[in-house]
Amino acid sequence: MARSYNLADLLEILAAAGPDRPALVAGDERRTYRELNERASRVGHHLAAAGVRPGEHVAILAYNRAEWIESMLGVFKVRAVPIPVNYRYVAAELHHVLSDSDSVALIGERSLLARVEEVRAGLPRLRHVVVLEDGSDAAVPGATEYEKALAAASPDDDFPQRSNDDRYVMYTGGTTGHPKGVEWRCEDIFFAALGGGNVLGEPVTSPEAIAANAEQPPMAVLDCAPVMHGAGQWVAFMGLFSGTKVILYTDHAFDAAGALRILAAEQANVLMLVGDVMARPVAEELASGDHDTSSLFAIGSGGAPLTEGARAELQALLPDIMFLDNYGASETGACGPSVGGGKEGTARFMMKPGVTVLDDDLNVVRPGGIGRLARSGHIPIGYYNDPEKTASTFFTDAEGTRWSVPGDFAALEEDGTITLLGRGSLVINTGGEKVYPEEVEVALKDHPDVYDAVVVGLPDERYGQRVAAVVSARPGTSPTLEELVGHCRGRLAGYKLPRQITLVDEVQRTAVGKSDYKWAKSVLSEP
Repeated sequence: MARSYNLADLLEILAAAGPDRPALVAGDERRTYRELNERASRVGHHLAAAGVRPGEHVAILAYNRAEWIESMLGVFKVRAVPIPVNYRYVAAELHHVLSDSDSVALIGERSLLARVEEVRAGLPRLRHVVVLEDGSDAAVPGATEYEKALAAASPDDDFPQRSNDDRYVMYTGGTTGHPKGVEWRCEDIFFAALGGGNVLGEPVTSPEAIAANAEQPPMAVLDCAPVMHGAGQWVAFMGLFSGTKVILYTDHAFDAAGALRILAAEQANVLMLVGDVMARPVAEELASGDHDTSSLFAIGSGGAPLTEGARAELQALLPDIMFLDNYGASETGACGPSVGGGKEGTARFMMKPGVTVLDDDLNVVRPGGIGRLARSGHIPIGYYNDPEKTASTFFTDAEGTRWSVPGDFAALEEDGTITLLGRGSLVINTGGEKVYPEEVEVALKDHPDVYDAVVVGLPDERYGQRVAAVVSARPGTSPTLEELVGHCRGRLAGYKLPRQITLVDEVQRTAVGKSDYKWAKSVLSEP
Protein backbone atom coordinates (compact mmCIF):
# COMPACT_ATOMS: atom_id res chain seq x y z
CA MET A 1 0.00 0.00 0.00
CA ALA A 2 1.37 3.42 -0.96
CA ARG A 3 2.24 5.63 2.00
CA SER A 4 1.26 9.28 2.45
CA TYR A 5 2.22 12.19 4.70
CA ASN A 6 -0.83 11.57 6.86
CA LEU A 7 0.64 11.53 10.39
CA ALA A 8 -0.64 8.00 11.05
CA ASP A 9 1.26 6.69 8.03
CA LEU A 10 4.44 8.33 9.27
CA LEU A 11 4.04 6.76 12.71
CA GLU A 12 3.48 3.31 11.20
CA ILE A 13 6.62 3.64 9.06
CA LEU A 14 8.75 4.48 12.11
CA ALA A 15 7.10 1.81 14.28
CA ALA A 16 8.00 -0.81 11.66
CA ALA A 17 11.57 0.48 11.29
CA GLY A 18 12.36 0.88 15.01
CA PRO A 19 9.63 -0.77 17.08
CA ASP A 20 11.52 -0.86 20.37
CA ARG A 21 12.95 2.63 20.11
CA PRO A 22 11.73 4.96 22.92
CA ALA A 23 9.08 7.31 21.53
CA LEU A 24 7.17 9.04 24.32
CA VAL A 25 7.49 9.75 28.05
CA ALA A 26 4.75 11.54 29.98
CA GLY A 27 4.95 11.36 33.76
CA ASP A 28 5.00 7.65 34.67
CA GLU A 29 3.83 6.60 31.20
CA ARG A 30 6.37 5.37 28.65
CA ARG A 31 5.80 4.24 25.07
CA THR A 32 8.05 2.68 22.46
CA TYR A 33 7.20 3.38 18.83
CA ARG A 34 5.45 -0.01 18.63
CA GLU A 35 3.42 0.68 21.78
CA LEU A 36 2.48 4.19 20.67
CA ASN A 37 1.42 2.91 17.28
CA GLU A 38 -0.64 0.03 18.70
CA ARG A 39 -2.48 2.28 21.16
CA ALA A 40 -3.15 4.86 18.43
CA SER A 41 -4.56 2.03 16.30
CA ARG A 42 -6.86 1.03 19.15
CA VAL A 43 -8.09 4.64 19.34
CA GLY A 44 -8.72 4.62 15.60
CA HIS A 45 -10.61 1.33 15.65
CA HIS A 46 -12.74 2.51 18.58
CA LEU A 47 -13.65 5.74 16.79
CA ALA A 48 -14.51 3.89 13.61
CA ALA A 49 -16.74 1.51 15.57
CA ALA A 50 -18.42 4.55 17.16
CA GLY A 51 -19.32 5.81 13.69
CA VAL A 52 -16.58 8.40 13.09
CA ARG A 53 -15.97 8.65 9.36
CA PRO A 54 -13.10 10.03 7.24
CA GLY A 55 -13.13 13.82 7.19
CA GLU A 56 -15.18 14.17 10.39
CA HIS A 57 -13.76 16.15 13.29
CA VAL A 58 -12.76 14.75 16.70
CA ALA A 59 -11.88 17.22 19.46
CA ILE A 60 -9.19 16.60 22.09
CA LEU A 61 -9.48 18.41 25.43
CA ALA A 62 -6.69 17.51 27.84
CA TYR A 63 -3.49 18.64 29.51
CA ASN A 64 -0.16 17.22 28.35
CA ARG A 65 -0.27 13.43 28.71
CA ALA A 66 0.59 10.36 26.67
CA GLU A 67 -3.06 9.86 25.74
CA TRP A 68 -3.14 13.28 24.07
CA ILE A 69 -0.57 12.17 21.48
CA GLU A 70 -2.16 8.71 21.15
CA SER A 71 -5.55 10.28 20.54
CA MET A 72 -4.36 12.68 17.88
CA LEU A 73 -2.56 9.94 15.98
CA GLY A 74 -5.53 7.62 16.48
CA VAL A 75 -7.85 10.15 14.85
CA PHE A 76 -5.53 10.30 11.85
CA LYS A 77 -5.60 6.50 11.63
CA VAL A 78 -9.20 6.65 10.35
CA ARG A 79 -8.58 9.76 8.22
CA ALA A 80 -10.64 11.86 10.59
CA VAL A 81 -9.40 15.30 11.72
CA PRO A 82 -8.19 16.06 15.26
CA ILE A 83 -9.33 19.38 16.78
CA PRO A 84 -7.01 20.40 19.64
CA VAL A 85 -8.95 22.43 22.23
CA ASN A 86 -7.46 24.83 24.77
CA TYR A 87 -7.86 23.34 28.25
CA ARG A 88 -8.04 26.84 29.72
CA TYR A 89 -11.32 27.62 27.98
CA VAL A 90 -14.48 28.19 29.98
CA ALA A 91 -17.83 26.73 28.90
CA ALA A 92 -18.77 29.51 26.46
CA GLU A 93 -15.40 29.29 24.69
CA LEU A 94 -15.62 25.51 24.53
CA HIS A 95 -19.05 25.79 22.96
CA HIS A 96 -17.73 28.08 20.26
CA VAL A 97 -14.83 25.82 19.22
CA LEU A 98 -16.77 22.55 19.41
CA SER A 99 -19.68 24.06 17.48
CA ASP A 100 -17.62 25.96 14.92
CA SER A 101 -15.48 22.88 14.22
CA ASP A 102 -18.50 20.59 13.73
CA SER A 103 -16.86 18.08 16.07
CA VAL A 104 -18.78 14.78 16.19
CA ALA A 105 -16.65 13.19 18.91
CA LEU A 106 -14.63 14.43 21.87
CA ILE A 107 -11.80 12.83 23.84
CA GLY A 108 -11.18 14.71 27.07
CA GLU A 109 -10.20 14.65 30.73
CA ARG A 110 -13.09 14.11 33.10
CA SER A 111 -12.65 17.40 34.99
CA LEU A 112 -12.50 19.37 31.73
CA LEU A 113 -15.48 17.58 30.24
CA ALA A 114 -17.55 18.86 33.17
CA ARG A 115 -17.33 22.30 31.52
CA VAL A 116 -18.55 20.85 28.24
CA GLU A 117 -21.55 19.37 30.03
CA GLU A 118 -22.67 22.93 30.81
CA VAL A 119 -23.16 23.58 27.08
CA ARG A 120 -23.71 20.04 25.79
CA ALA A 121 -27.35 20.73 24.93
CA GLY A 122 -26.15 23.31 22.41
CA LEU A 123 -23.88 20.84 20.58
CA PRO A 124 -26.22 18.64 18.55
CA ARG A 125 -23.44 17.30 16.29
CA LEU A 126 -21.40 15.97 19.24
CA ARG A 127 -22.52 12.35 19.44
CA HIS A 128 -19.63 10.47 21.12
CA VAL A 129 -17.49 11.32 24.16
CA VAL A 130 -14.47 9.41 25.51
CA VAL A 131 -13.25 10.12 29.05
CA LEU A 132 -9.62 10.30 30.16
CA GLU A 133 -9.46 9.81 33.91
CA ASP A 134 -7.73 12.55 35.90
CA GLY A 135 -8.88 11.86 39.45
CA SER A 136 -12.08 13.86 39.13
CA ASP A 137 -15.46 12.38 40.02
CA ALA A 138 -17.39 14.72 37.68
CA ALA A 139 -20.31 13.05 35.94
CA VAL A 140 -20.14 12.79 32.13
CA PRO A 141 -23.36 11.02 31.14
CA GLY A 142 -23.17 8.56 28.26
CA ALA A 143 -19.39 8.76 27.93
CA THR A 144 -17.01 5.85 27.23
CA GLU A 145 -13.93 5.30 29.39
CA TYR A 146 -10.73 5.61 27.37
CA GLU A 147 -8.87 2.57 28.70
CA LYS A 148 -11.92 0.34 28.41
CA ALA A 149 -12.41 1.53 24.84
CA LEU A 150 -8.80 0.72 23.96
CA ALA A 151 -8.90 -2.67 25.64
CA ALA A 152 -11.86 -3.67 23.48
CA ALA A 153 -10.33 -2.41 20.21
CA SER A 154 -7.82 -3.98 17.83
CA PRO A 155 -4.16 -2.86 17.78
CA ASP A 156 -3.78 -3.84 14.12
CA ASP A 157 -2.98 -1.42 11.30
CA ASP A 158 -5.74 -2.68 9.03
CA PHE A 159 -7.06 0.73 7.99
CA PRO A 160 -8.06 2.07 4.56
CA GLN A 161 -5.40 3.85 2.52
CA ARG A 162 -4.73 7.43 3.57
CA SER A 163 -3.92 10.55 1.55
CA ASN A 164 -1.58 13.55 1.51
CA ASP A 165 -4.78 15.60 1.27
CA ASP A 166 -6.14 14.39 4.62
CA ARG A 167 -6.78 17.40 6.81
CA TYR A 168 -5.03 18.86 9.85
CA VAL A 169 -6.76 21.68 11.76
CA MET A 170 -5.35 24.07 14.35
CA TYR A 171 -7.61 26.62 16.05
CA THR A 172 -6.23 30.11 16.51
CA GLY A 173 -7.65 33.56 17.17
CA GLY A 174 -9.07 35.95 14.60
CA THR A 175 -9.76 39.64 14.22
CA THR A 176 -13.25 39.16 15.65
CA GLY A 177 -11.72 37.66 18.78
CA HIS A 178 -13.26 34.24 18.14
CA PRO A 179 -10.91 31.31 17.43
CA LYS A 180 -10.79 30.17 13.80
CA GLY A 181 -9.81 26.73 12.53
CA VAL A 182 -6.77 26.90 10.24
CA GLU A 183 -7.12 23.99 7.81
CA TRP A 184 -4.04 22.34 6.31
CA ARG A 185 -3.35 19.35 4.07
CA CYS A 186 -1.23 16.78 5.97
CA GLU A 187 1.56 17.04 3.39
CA ASP A 188 1.74 20.81 3.77
CA ILE A 189 1.81 20.85 7.58
CA PHE A 190 4.46 18.10 7.59
CA PHE A 191 6.85 20.22 5.56
CA ALA A 192 5.81 23.63 6.92
CA ALA A 193 5.76 22.90 10.64
CA LEU A 194 6.68 19.31 11.56
CA GLY A 195 10.29 19.31 10.39
CA GLY A 196 9.83 17.55 7.04
CA GLY A 197 11.48 14.45 8.50
CA ASN A 198 14.82 16.26 8.96
CA VAL A 199 14.61 19.23 11.31
CA LEU A 200 18.06 20.71 10.69
CA GLY A 201 18.61 19.67 7.07
CA GLU A 202 16.95 18.98 3.75
CA PRO A 203 13.45 17.51 4.02
CA VAL A 204 12.72 13.92 3.02
CA THR A 205 11.58 13.23 -0.53
CA SER A 206 9.07 10.49 0.32
CA PRO A 207 7.13 9.30 3.38
CA GLU A 208 9.08 6.02 3.38
CA ALA A 209 12.36 7.93 3.74
CA ILE A 210 11.69 8.76 7.39
CA ALA A 211 12.33 5.09 8.21
CA ALA A 212 16.02 6.03 8.22
CA ASN A 213 15.40 8.16 11.32
CA ALA A 214 14.93 4.95 13.31
CA GLU A 215 18.63 4.28 12.72
CA GLN A 216 19.84 7.67 13.99
CA PRO A 217 21.66 7.96 17.35
CA PRO A 218 19.06 8.29 20.14
CA MET A 219 18.09 11.83 21.13
CA ALA A 220 15.58 13.26 23.61
CA VAL A 221 13.57 16.50 23.73
CA LEU A 222 11.77 17.77 26.84
CA ASP A 223 8.65 19.58 25.61
CA CYS A 224 7.36 21.93 28.32
CA ALA A 225 4.89 23.70 26.04
CA PRO A 226 1.24 22.59 25.94
CA VAL A 227 0.69 20.26 22.99
CA MET A 228 -2.81 21.67 22.44
CA HIS A 229 -0.98 24.73 21.05
CA GLY A 230 0.93 24.77 17.79
CA ALA A 231 4.39 25.38 19.28
CA GLY A 232 4.29 22.46 21.71
CA GLN A 233 2.48 20.17 19.29
CA TRP A 234 4.86 20.86 16.43
CA VAL A 235 7.93 20.21 18.59
CA ALA A 236 6.44 16.92 19.79
CA PHE A 237 5.81 15.70 16.25
CA MET A 238 9.12 17.04 14.95
CA GLY A 239 10.72 14.85 17.60
CA LEU A 240 8.61 11.77 16.95
CA PHE A 241 9.11 11.89 13.19
CA SER A 242 12.86 12.35 13.70
CA GLY A 243 13.08 9.15 15.75
CA THR A 244 13.58 11.17 18.94
CA LYS A 245 12.29 10.37 22.43
CA VAL A 246 9.73 13.06 23.29
CA ILE A 247 9.24 13.85 26.98
CA LEU A 248 6.09 15.80 27.79
CA TYR A 249 6.04 18.06 30.84
CA THR A 250 2.79 17.00 32.48
CA ASP A 251 2.36 19.21 35.55
CA HIS A 252 -0.49 21.67 35.10
CA ALA A 253 1.64 24.62 36.24
CA PHE A 254 5.24 25.13 35.15
CA ASP A 255 7.85 24.53 37.83
CA ALA A 256 11.42 25.18 36.70
CA ALA A 257 12.99 22.91 39.32
CA GLY A 258 10.68 20.07 38.36
CA ALA A 259 11.44 20.53 34.67
CA LEU A 260 15.18 20.45 35.32
CA ARG A 261 14.81 17.27 37.38
CA ILE A 262 13.02 15.61 34.46
CA LEU A 263 15.71 16.88 32.07
CA ALA A 264 18.41 15.23 34.18
CA ALA A 265 16.49 11.98 34.73
CA GLU A 266 15.72 11.54 31.02
CA GLN A 267 19.03 13.00 29.80
CA ALA A 268 17.22 15.37 27.47
CA ASN A 269 19.26 17.04 24.75
CA VAL A 270 16.77 19.79 23.88
CA LEU A 271 14.60 21.80 26.28
CA MET A 272 11.49 23.37 24.72
CA LEU A 273 10.11 26.42 26.56
CA VAL A 274 7.51 29.13 25.94
CA GLY A 275 9.30 32.48 25.96
CA ASP A 276 10.37 34.35 29.07
CA VAL A 277 7.49 33.03 31.16
CA MET A 278 9.39 29.72 31.36
CA ALA A 279 12.92 30.82 30.48
CA ARG A 280 13.39 33.30 33.35
CA PRO A 281 12.31 30.83 36.08
CA VAL A 282 14.67 28.24 34.53
CA ALA A 283 17.53 30.75 34.66
CA GLU A 284 16.72 31.60 38.29
CA GLU A 285 16.63 27.92 39.24
CA LEU A 286 19.89 27.18 37.46
CA ALA A 287 21.54 30.07 39.31
CA SER A 288 20.34 28.89 42.73
CA GLY A 289 20.29 25.10 42.43
CA ASP A 290 22.56 22.21 41.56
CA HIS A 291 21.18 20.63 38.38
CA ASP A 292 22.65 18.14 35.95
CA THR A 293 22.49 19.73 32.48
CA SER A 294 25.34 17.70 30.99
CA SER A 295 23.06 16.17 28.32
CA LEU A 296 21.60 19.51 27.20
CA PHE A 297 22.87 21.17 24.03
CA ALA A 298 19.94 23.32 22.90
CA ILE A 299 17.07 25.39 24.30
CA GLY A 300 14.12 26.10 22.04
CA SER A 301 11.29 28.58 22.44
CA GLY A 302 7.98 28.73 20.64
CA GLY A 303 4.69 30.54 21.11
CA ALA A 304 6.54 33.62 22.34
CA PRO A 305 10.07 34.81 21.51
CA LEU A 306 12.82 34.90 24.10
CA THR A 307 13.84 38.43 24.99
CA GLU A 308 17.51 39.32 24.79
CA GLY A 309 17.56 39.62 28.59
CA ALA A 310 16.28 36.09 29.17
CA ARG A 311 18.60 34.69 26.54
CA ALA A 312 21.57 36.43 28.16
CA GLU A 313 20.65 35.03 31.60
CA LEU A 314 20.57 31.49 30.25
CA GLN A 315 23.71 31.98 28.17
CA ALA A 316 25.65 33.13 31.24
CA LEU A 317 24.72 29.93 33.07
CA LEU A 318 24.94 27.60 30.05
CA PRO A 319 27.64 29.17 27.84
CA ASP A 320 27.78 26.31 25.32
CA ILE A 321 24.03 26.09 24.73
CA MET A 322 22.52 26.60 21.28
CA PHE A 323 19.25 28.56 21.05
CA LEU A 324 16.49 27.39 18.70
CA ASP A 325 14.06 30.27 19.00
CA ASN A 326 11.76 29.95 15.98
CA TYR A 327 9.05 32.18 14.61
CA GLY A 328 5.83 30.45 13.67
CA ALA A 329 2.10 30.94 13.32
CA SER A 330 -0.89 28.68 12.75
CA GLU A 331 -1.34 30.19 9.27
CA THR A 332 2.31 29.91 8.20
CA GLY A 333 3.93 27.04 10.08
CA ALA A 334 7.49 27.31 11.40
CA CYS A 335 9.16 30.04 9.39
CA GLY A 336 12.71 30.38 10.64
CA PRO A 337 15.16 30.74 13.54
CA SER A 338 15.89 33.83 15.58
CA VAL A 339 19.17 35.63 14.91
CA GLY A 340 19.04 37.92 17.91
CA GLY A 341 17.34 41.17 18.71
CA GLY A 342 15.96 43.51 16.12
CA LYS A 343 14.93 47.14 16.09
CA GLU A 344 13.41 48.52 19.26
CA GLY A 345 13.84 45.19 21.04
CA THR A 346 11.63 43.19 18.68
CA ALA A 347 12.64 39.76 17.42
CA ARG A 348 14.68 39.27 14.24
CA PHE A 349 14.59 36.02 12.26
CA MET A 350 16.30 34.41 9.29
CA MET A 351 13.29 33.11 7.41
CA LYS A 352 13.06 30.00 5.26
CA PRO A 353 12.64 30.17 1.47
CA GLY A 354 9.13 31.27 0.55
CA VAL A 355 8.85 33.56 3.57
CA THR A 356 9.12 37.29 2.96
CA VAL A 357 7.49 40.68 3.58
CA LEU A 358 4.82 41.92 1.14
CA ASP A 359 3.23 45.29 0.59
CA ASP A 360 -0.50 45.77 0.06
CA ASP A 361 -0.13 44.90 -3.64
CA LEU A 362 1.51 41.54 -2.82
CA ASN A 363 4.91 42.76 -3.96
CA VAL A 364 8.04 42.04 -1.91
CA VAL A 365 9.05 45.22 -0.10
CA ARG A 366 12.48 46.75 -0.70
CA PRO A 367 15.15 46.14 1.98
CA GLY A 368 14.36 48.46 4.85
CA GLY A 369 10.67 48.42 3.95
CA ILE A 370 7.75 47.47 6.18
CA GLY A 371 4.83 45.28 5.22
CA ARG A 372 3.15 42.07 6.27
CA LEU A 373 4.91 38.76 6.76
CA ALA A 374 3.86 36.23 4.11
CA ARG A 375 4.60 32.65 3.14
CA SER A 376 4.10 30.75 -0.11
CA GLY A 377 4.53 27.07 -0.93
CA HIS A 378 3.34 24.73 1.82
CA ILE A 379 0.55 26.86 3.33
CA PRO A 380 -2.98 26.18 4.64
CA ILE A 381 -6.08 25.71 2.52
CA GLY A 382 -7.80 28.42 4.57
CA TYR A 383 -10.01 28.76 7.61
CA TYR A 384 -12.48 25.96 8.21
CA ASN A 385 -16.02 26.95 7.30
CA ASP A 386 -15.08 30.64 6.97
CA PRO A 387 -14.70 31.79 3.34
CA GLU A 388 -14.75 35.47 4.31
CA LYS A 389 -11.81 35.17 6.68
CA THR A 390 -10.02 32.89 4.21
CA ALA A 391 -10.35 35.55 1.49
CA SER A 392 -8.83 38.17 3.81
CA THR A 393 -5.76 36.08 4.69
CA PHE A 394 -4.89 33.94 1.66
CA PHE A 395 -4.16 35.70 -1.62
CA THR A 396 -2.98 34.81 -5.12
CA ASP A 397 -0.73 37.35 -6.83
CA ALA A 398 -0.62 38.34 -10.49
CA GLU A 399 1.88 35.57 -11.27
CA GLY A 400 -0.31 32.87 -9.73
CA THR A 401 1.61 32.44 -6.48
CA ARG A 402 -0.62 31.79 -3.49
CA TRP A 403 0.34 33.51 -0.23
CA SER A 404 -0.66 33.22 3.41
CA VAL A 405 -0.67 36.74 4.89
CA PRO A 406 -1.99 36.45 8.47
CA GLY A 407 -1.39 40.08 9.38
CA ASP A 408 1.91 40.03 11.29
CA PHE A 409 3.71 43.26 10.49
CA ALA A 410 7.41 43.01 9.75
CA ALA A 411 10.41 44.81 8.27
CA LEU A 412 12.73 43.31 5.65
CA GLU A 413 16.29 44.14 6.68
CA GLU A 414 19.22 44.89 4.38
CA ASP A 415 20.84 41.54 5.23
CA GLY A 416 17.71 39.57 4.31
CA THR A 417 16.58 38.93 7.87
CA ILE A 418 13.08 39.88 8.96
CA THR A 419 12.25 41.90 12.06
CA LEU A 420 8.83 41.25 13.55
CA LEU A 421 6.87 44.34 14.50
CA GLY A 422 4.02 42.55 16.23
CA ARG A 423 1.72 39.54 15.89
CA GLY A 424 -0.84 41.46 13.95
CA SER A 425 -1.49 45.05 14.84
CA LEU A 426 -3.48 44.33 17.99
CA VAL A 427 -2.85 40.83 19.30
CA ILE A 428 -1.60 40.53 22.88
CA ASN A 429 0.92 37.70 23.47
CA THR A 430 0.94 36.90 27.18
CA GLY A 431 3.15 33.97 28.14
CA GLY A 432 2.69 32.39 24.72
CA GLU A 433 -1.11 32.70 24.77
CA LYS A 434 -2.65 35.01 22.19
CA VAL A 435 -5.38 37.34 23.39
CA TYR A 436 -7.54 39.27 20.96
CA PRO A 437 -8.61 42.62 22.44
CA GLU A 438 -12.12 42.69 21.00
CA GLU A 439 -13.08 39.53 22.86
CA VAL A 440 -12.04 41.05 26.21
CA GLU A 441 -13.70 44.36 25.33
CA VAL A 442 -17.01 42.60 24.69
CA ALA A 443 -16.81 40.84 28.04
CA LEU A 444 -16.01 44.07 29.89
CA LYS A 445 -18.77 46.04 28.20
CA ASP A 446 -21.30 43.44 29.28
CA HIS A 447 -20.76 44.57 32.90
CA PRO A 448 -23.67 46.83 33.94
CA ASP A 449 -21.30 49.57 35.19
CA VAL A 450 -19.15 49.74 32.03
CA TYR A 451 -20.10 52.15 29.26
CA ASP A 452 -17.09 51.63 26.98
CA ALA A 453 -13.70 49.89 27.01
CA VAL A 454 -10.52 49.51 24.99
CA VAL A 455 -8.08 46.65 25.66
CA VAL A 456 -4.37 46.64 24.81
CA GLY A 457 -1.21 44.77 25.72
CA LEU A 458 1.42 46.39 27.90
CA PRO A 459 5.02 45.20 28.38
CA ASP A 460 5.41 42.70 31.19
CA GLU A 461 8.77 41.46 32.49
CA ARG A 462 7.63 37.89 33.04
CA TYR A 463 4.86 37.27 30.52
CA GLY A 464 6.04 39.49 27.67
CA GLN A 465 2.75 41.37 27.69
CA ARG A 466 -0.16 41.73 30.11
CA VAL A 467 -3.79 42.52 29.32
CA ALA A 468 -4.77 46.07 30.26
CA ALA A 469 -7.93 48.11 29.72
CA VAL A 470 -9.12 51.70 29.63
CA VAL A 471 -12.72 51.83 30.87
CA SER A 472 -15.33 54.55 31.02
CA ALA A 473 -17.97 53.88 33.68
CA ARG A 474 -21.66 54.59 33.57
CA PRO A 475 -22.71 57.71 35.53
CA GLY A 476 -22.64 57.25 39.27
CA THR A 477 -20.53 54.06 39.19
CA SER A 478 -16.87 53.29 39.76
CA PRO A 479 -16.15 49.62 38.99
CA THR A 480 -12.93 48.22 40.42
CA LEU A 481 -10.41 45.92 38.79
CA GLU A 482 -11.51 43.12 41.14
CA GLU A 483 -15.19 43.56 40.21
CA LEU A 484 -14.52 43.57 36.47
CA VAL A 485 -12.17 40.58 36.62
CA GLY A 486 -14.76 38.69 38.65
CA HIS A 487 -17.39 39.50 36.03
CA CYS A 488 -15.15 38.32 33.17
CA ARG A 489 -13.90 35.18 34.90
CA GLY A 490 -16.91 33.10 33.89
CA ARG A 491 -16.65 34.19 30.26
CA LEU A 492 -12.92 34.22 29.55
CA ALA A 493 -9.94 31.96 30.22
CA GLY A 494 -7.72 33.20 33.05
CA TYR A 495 -4.90 34.42 30.80
CA LYS A 496 -7.34 36.77 29.02
CA LEU A 497 -8.41 38.60 32.20
CA PRO A 498 -7.27 42.23 32.58
CA ARG A 499 -4.38 42.76 34.97
CA GLN A 500 -4.57 46.55 34.89
CA ILE A 501 -7.49 48.97 34.44
CA THR A 502 -7.62 52.75 34.23
CA LEU A 503 -10.96 54.57 34.56
CA VAL A 504 -11.53 57.61 32.32
CA ASP A 505 -14.46 59.94 31.75
CA GLU A 506 -14.68 59.01 28.08
CA VAL A 507 -13.00 56.38 25.92
CA GLN A 508 -11.42 58.06 22.92
CA ARG A 509 -12.23 56.64 19.50
CA THR A 510 -11.07 57.34 15.96
CA ALA A 511 -13.04 59.47 13.51
CA VAL A 512 -14.78 56.37 12.18
CA GLY A 513 -15.65 55.12 15.65
CA LYS A 514 -12.98 52.45 16.00
CA SER A 515 -11.02 51.84 19.19
CA ASP A 516 -8.01 54.14 19.50
CA TYR A 517 -5.42 51.67 20.74
CA LYS A 518 -2.51 54.13 20.57
CA TRP A 519 -4.38 56.53 22.83
CA ALA A 520 -5.30 53.72 25.23
CA LYS A 521 -1.66 52.67 25.58
CA SER A 522 -0.66 56.25 26.32
CA VAL A 523 -3.29 56.50 29.06
CA LEU A 524 -2.27 53.21 30.65
CA SER A 525 1.42 54.11 30.50
CA GLU A 526 0.97 57.42 32.33
CA PRO A 527 2.69 57.46 35.74
